[in-house]
Order: sequence, then C-alpha cells, then structure tokens
Amino acid sequence: MANGNEHQTENFLFRLITEELEAGKFGRDMCTRFPPEPNGYLHIGSAYAIHTNYTIAHRFNGTFHLRFDDTNPLKENIEYVNAIIEDIQWLGYDPGDHIYYGSDYSDEIYNAAVTLIRQGKAYICDLTPEEVSEFRGTLTEPGRNSPYRDRSIEENMELFAKMKQGDYPAFSKVVRAKIDMASPNINLRDPVIYRILHAEHYRTGNDWCIYPMYDFAHPIQDAIEGITYSLCSIEFKDHRPLYDWVLKELEVPEPPRQREFGRLSLTGVVTSKRFLRQLVEGDYVDGWDDPRLPTLRGLRRRGFTPESIRSFIEEIGSIRTQSTVDISLLDHCLRQDLKPKTISVMAVLQPLKVVITNYPDNELELLMVENNSENEALGKREVPFSKTIYIERDDFMEQPPKGFHRLSLDAEVRLKGAYFIRCEQVIKDAESGEITELHCTYDPITKSGSGFTGRKVKGTIHWVSAAHAVKADVHLYEKLLLEQDVPKEGSGDWTEAINPDSRVIVKDGLLEPFVEHAHSEQKFQFFRHGYFCVDKKLTTGKQLVFNRIVPLKDTWNKK
Repeated sequence: MANGNEHQTENFLFRLITEELEAGKFGRDMCTRFPPEPNGYLHIGSAYAIHTNYTIAHRFNGTFHLRFDDTNPLKENIEYVNAIIEDIQWLGYDPGDHIYYGSDYSDEIYNAAVTLIRQGKAYICDLTPEEVSEFRGTLTEPGRNSPYRDRSIEENMELFAKMKQGDYPAFSKVVRAKIDMASPNINLRDPVIYRILHAEHYRTGNDWCIYPMYDFAHPIQDAIEGITYSLCSIEFKDHRPLYDWVLKELEVPEPPRQREFGRLSLTGVVTSKRFLRQLVEGDYVDGWDDPRLPTLRGLRRRGFTPESIRSFIEEIGSIRTQSTVDISLLDHCLRQDLKPKTISVMAVLQPLKVVITNYPDNELELLMVENNSENEALGKREVPFSKTIYIERDDFMEQPPKGFHRLSLDAEVRLKGAYFIRCEQVIKDAESGEITELHCTYDPITKSGSGFTGRKVKGTIHWVSAAHAVKADVHLYEKLLLEQDVPKEGSGDWTEAINPDSRVIVKDGLLEPFVEHAHSEQKFQFFRHGYFCVDKKLTTGKQLVFNRIVPLKDTWNKK
C-alpha cells in the first residue's frame, strides 16, 4: 500500500484541511474520493489526482473512495471500469472495499431533482442544445431567461415524470436549475442538471432514459457517501459555487467541501482524453497501452514502476495552479528506482562479428559477472565466452578520432567481465567496403577477476558469445510529439505532429542467454544502452521483445 509522504504535511492542502478540521467543521471521519468517468484509461495526470486524494485521506486516518462517474451511457463500459480498478491497484492506491458507482445512486439523484422542482428551484426547458448555449450569454454579456423558465411547478413535475417514462426523444427536453442568468459565473446561469438519453447503460440496462449531469450528480454522490473533501483539479474551481448551491438547496447537513489543486502537465505530453482517443483511433499509436502514451497502461507496458510514479508525484508536491513539469523528472525518478534493483546484462543491438583467432576452437568458458555493480546482494551470474563473439558496431572505428576509447585497429580494449583483446585485422565486403568481421587476439592473463595489474586500457565494451546469443526485438522509444502543441481544433490530423523516430525497432538484437526465460514486465539494465522491460503484449513463446524505458543518462536538473 502506498503511504503519504510526510514532508507533504506542510503543503497548502494539508494546512487548509488541518485548519478546518481543528475548527470542527465535520462530525465524521475524513473521507475523500477519486471519481473517474469510465470512458477511457487513466493517465499520469490521473495518478496525480489519485495520489492527492489518497494521501490526504490516510494522512488524517480517513478512507479513500473510488467512485465511477458513470452517468453517460453513450461513452462508458465495463472495460474501462476494470482497467481503472486494475491501474489504481497497480499504482498502490488500493481503495479496498470502497469502490462505488454513481449509477447506483440513480434513485437518490432523481429524487433530488424532484425536490428542486417542487421548491421552484428547477424547471423543464424545451430549448435545443444550441439555443441553451445561445441564451447563456458570454463572459462579458449576461444570459437571457429561457421562455420556459416560469412554467408552473405542477407542469414541471408532470413533464419530468414523462421524461422519466421515455415519452420524449433524446435531447428534446432538459431539466435546468433556476439560479441566475445574469451571474458573472456562467456555470450558475441555469445549468442543465438532467437530459434525455435513450441508450442502454452498462450497469442499469434500460431502467433509465434520463441521466444527470456531472455537476449535479457529483455533490449528491459525495453527500451520500459521507465524503468530507471533494479534492478536484483547478479547472473545477468555477464549478464550486454550483457544487455548494446544490448541497445548500438540498439542505445537506455538514455538506462536503470542494477544494482545488493545480493541474499537472508534462512537457511534450498530451493527456486530454479527446486527443488521446484521436491518436488511438487514428492508428497513430499501438492502442491505449502504447508505450509512448502517458496512460498508466502505456507507462506500465513501457516499464515504468509504480514506485517511480509515486516518487515523481511526491517530488512535485501539491501545486496550486496549472503547472508544467519537465518530463525528465519522471525519467529521473525511474532511474533512481531501477538503479539499485535491476540486473545489468549485455545486449548487442547493432552486431559486428569478432573472431578471437588465438582462442581455442571448441573452448567454452563460463565467466562470473556481477549482476549489479552497486548492489552486491543481487549476486553474480555465468556468462558464456567463446572464440566468436559479437560487439556493437559503433564500438569499433578503423581510424578513430582523438578521445575514442573503444576498439580500433592495433589497439586494445577490455571485454566486460572477460579479457583484453587487440584488433589485428579488419575484414570488409568486397563490393560495398562495409566492415563485416574483425580478427582479434586475446591475452589470457588479463582475465577479469584474476588479479591482473599489468598494463591498463581506457575502454571497456560489452559483447555476447555468437553461439549462445539470444535474439530479441528491441523497441527504442523517444518522445511521441515533435512539439507539445496538438493539431488544430477539430482537425484530428497528427501526421505532422508525430515524431517519426518516436519508435525505432531493432530486429534480432543479440543478448546474453541469461534473459532467455525473462518473465513479462521484467526489467533489466542493458550495459550502456539504458533500462529495458520485457513487452508483455508482444512477447510470445517464440519471440522476445524488449522496450527501452529510458536511456542511462539522466538529464534532470542539468544545464
């Protein structure tokens, strides 16, 4: 289970809530909630909101609720519900038995609307959606009253009952709260609180054909569950007066309090569900779990750990306004998490054949190599060494520049965990002139771990034995978008925005045999290449696929 970070006790939300609780605002225990709509998958911004609600609830010895805002049957289904529950549990913010559904409160929400109509605080409106928008006015001009605003209570009650019975087509009538069409807050200009939708709901079936709007259902659901604090991102601040109005008019005792925190954005990352859906449905990416997406499913498939995501959010702390955080901080937190607990293996992604001419032809040597240079507890493993090996192509240069410390003609280099080798001959393709093979010699006395203290070499390179190498496809990921800006509104064309090198697939990379039986989502450090994860979606019994999570180099907070 995730725990709240103690240093956050000084952030503004903790201070605010502490003051209100000490003033005796509630006679019940602390309770917060996260209310996702099950019409898509959670993303890194969702994790920030979940963390905020979860940690505050537990900081004050309260409970955390997961409640699905499932009041729109046109977009929601059980697939998203199951995915959201799984993702939250994976993150470490498990709500336990406190999983609820807004649709389970349909009767209570309907009765609340009836109460407002009977009080003369709500009415049935026949304006079209376009007319409702037109009558609402602008930020600088007040709205106009609907011609149906002064219907009698009796007529409104009769019409609402007929709406519930299914007597009218979709969107032909709505229920609107009667507040103030001249309010400077547009959300209070007689907002729609119920609409007609003839669609089957994934939980309630066809029991209902009218559904409440979120701004109306939200405070009622909070009150039913005994929520003390509805902690929302900053874009809901202008909705707070409506939240309070609903609770006041319904005379809810000790009503929940809505408080806002800043919305999290990351450089080069789009978290809007609408834009993410365009990417998925337009086949610009490989589904909602594409490792380039900021969805929790994508981050998990790429190889991010829940510990690294929680650490990232704790590093940010609570923010008051819209804030953009450098994505490199997330990568930094991942490296810090993986560095002490992953096994470092050798993987050659662009192989160049090396024949060690003075090594015995049929000799097989099992060399002991440390699994993690910073964590002895991870032990050592055996790595096979033989006459023919592969090294990275860019680890050899025939005519190296000054400062090149890898292999070159007539020069020595150390093979990691093995011997010094010297390149004696370069073999090239007769037609293309491409280097196809190197002939080298090794010095037996330079074996790693033998206590050899003779001559020194500046470079160490990785390698794999040709006869024992395991083939794997390796996906190298970079940022998905060339810029953070998204396509123009309504265009949905991401062609020019997508980074063409956001995914580079290396076919038949060669890895040491230790990884042959790696399990799904297992993480490794590939020597000099970065941190990698077994792709659980593409890996099969016949094909091993790795995703690069992040390179080794950490750029966070560096100039």
